Amino acid sequence: MATNSLHYSIQHHSLIKRHHPFDTPPPTLPLFLKPITTLNTNNITLSHSSSYNPFLTFSLSQTTSSSSTSQQTISFDLLRHLLQSKNFQQADEETRRLVIVLAGEASQKRGYVFFSEVQFISETDLKTIDELWREHSNNKFGYSVQKRMLEKVNGDFTKFFIKVGWMKKLDTEVEQYNYRSFPTEFIWELNDDTPEGHLPLTNALRGTQLLNNILNHPAFDAVGKEEQGEGAVDTHSNKENGAITATGLKDNSSSSSKPLGQRVVKPDYSF
Repeated sequence: MATNSLHYSIQHHSLIKRHHPFDTPPPTLPLFLKPITTLNTNNITLSHSSSYNPFLTFSLSQTTSSSSTSQQTISFDLLRHLLQSKNFQQADEETRRLVIVLAGEASQKRGYVFFSEVQFISETDLKTIDELWREHSNNKFGYSVQKRMLEKVNGDFTKFFIKVGWMKKLDTEVEQYNYRSFPTEFIWELNDDTPEGHLPLTNALRGTQLLNNILNHPAFDAVGKEEQGEGAVDTHSNKENGAITATGLKDNSSSSSKPLGQRVVKPDYSF
């Protein structure tokens, strides 16, 4: 009896090795998708709940989807509906959920995306999200719009935050800016006064690396190439109406001699 059990274990393990070489990671299934409860192939049945061995969980079914999330059924219908209805606040939340799902299983379990996980999002999926935002905002919202604006300010995120309206000017004698409070101080309507690139929002509580990686994703390489021929912003010019500082803010007063870091209030913000 012991001999038969050992023989089955060795034979069973060899099947797994043939289907999954060590240099190929096992495919993952997003938590937001409906899991496949039972896999059958070659008369071997494995339960989806078998978590003691990741190779056993998803490897033996010939119909199992590949590791690419795009090849699994990710629906953008809800995002499309919310944008068509001009429900931009809910569309922003749905966009955030989709990015978490598309970034992989680890980000889903964690509930947010590390900047290093943006590379796992396919170009097709990220372009789809961007195209939906642009289509339903007259090209005023979207990641590619934000990428173009960031390029125009030479990658200066402080200037970018001011331009897209994520920071507001304070009513003080000295020029100061502060981050808007989420969600009450952000603009959820599309009108003439809404800043270009205002949506969708990206959480910058842990810094700008996540936003930077999204906007520099290969999905938006074409945007960067378009900007190369348009010329850079001259941040060193000195004109009669005030010098343009490294952050793009005009210094019209001698009292505004403080560095930007002292003039801009920077509390933690999360959205």
